Amino acid sequence: MQAMVLEAVGKPLVFTERPDPLPGPGEIRLVVEACAVCRTDLHVVDGDLPDPKLPLVPGHEIVGLVDAVGEGVDPARVGRRVGVPWLGHACGVCGYCRNDAENLCDAPQFTGYTRDGGFATHVLADGDFTFDLDMEADPVSLAPLLCAGLIGWRSLKRAGSGRRIGLYGFGAAAHIIAQICVWRGREVYAFTRAGDREAQRFARDLGAVWAGGSGTLPPEPLDAAIIFAPVGGLVPQALRAVRKGGCVVCGGIHMSDIPAMPYSLLWEERELVSVANLTRQDGREFFPVATEAGVRTHTTTYPLDQANLALADLRAGRFSGAAVLVP
Repeated sequence: MQAMVLEAVGKPLVFTERPDPLPGPGEIRLVVEACAVCRTDLHVVDGDLPDPKLPLVPGHEIVGLVDAVGEGVDPARVGRRVGVPWLGHACGVCGYCRNDAENLCDAPQFTGYTRDGGFATHVLADGDFTFDLDMEADPVSLAPLLCAGLIGWRSLKRAGSGRRIGLYGFGAAAHIIAQICVWRGREVYAFTRAGDREAQRFARDLGAVWAGGSGTLPPEPLDAAIIFAPVGGLVPQALRAVRKGGCVVCGGIHMSDIPAMPYSLLWEERELVSVANLTRQDGREFFPVATEAGVRTHTTTYPLDQANLALADLRAGRFSGAAVLVP
């Protein structure tokens, strides 16, 4: 197999030849068709998330075809298209797992962080933590749904059902969730970097009723806001933008420090909450909704050996939507 490997935090990935991995009990092996590049991959590579498994193959928005299964896995899965998400395994026995909160498991494994991911031609996955996907769909279009879509969906659930919703950071997750909100008849307000007219145009093309810089207030108070950008300074901005009783959801796994702010921004029963990881139930809910809503992901593709360029372009905001590696 071929893989892009992180050998040291903060260093470029290294193109490497390895033996094809063999699936163990409960595992499946995929021939990778596509793997989207997530901002969390940047956090892993840059060292924002501590203690990754090294050497490591990043990537956790994986679409591929099963070509081998381990002991205890139905052989009929061979040949099927599956998706592999960020949550690669949960223990099933801790208090969180027993109470339908496997996203908070005490002994989890995360794809592309504590176990090898999909910046490769082949990947192993726990068969119980994969999702069967449409064999007729485009794997490149499906790949961003495996994290940007799933985390966006979990964030949207936390945000409630109010009509006006703000999305801070109009990247991969926001462009997916915006389509679902518009399909449901909700008003989307898109917040981008100041002066990023291309991102604002992109948001309006997807149905946003308003798009502007993250430092500006929307024309109407929001019922809720989701912050996808990893910028702690957006928290007080979003709290200013939501109405009394509104909710601000932090949808990222990493964020810079939240600055000191007056209590008045949180007062009047505004809520500030975070989202951590995902559950398999999120996937069972989300994929049918994405299909019904006709979600169309906007992607920029890169060959596997250009993973470093894809990461650099993501870091610099040089594309709209999502980057996807195609081995």
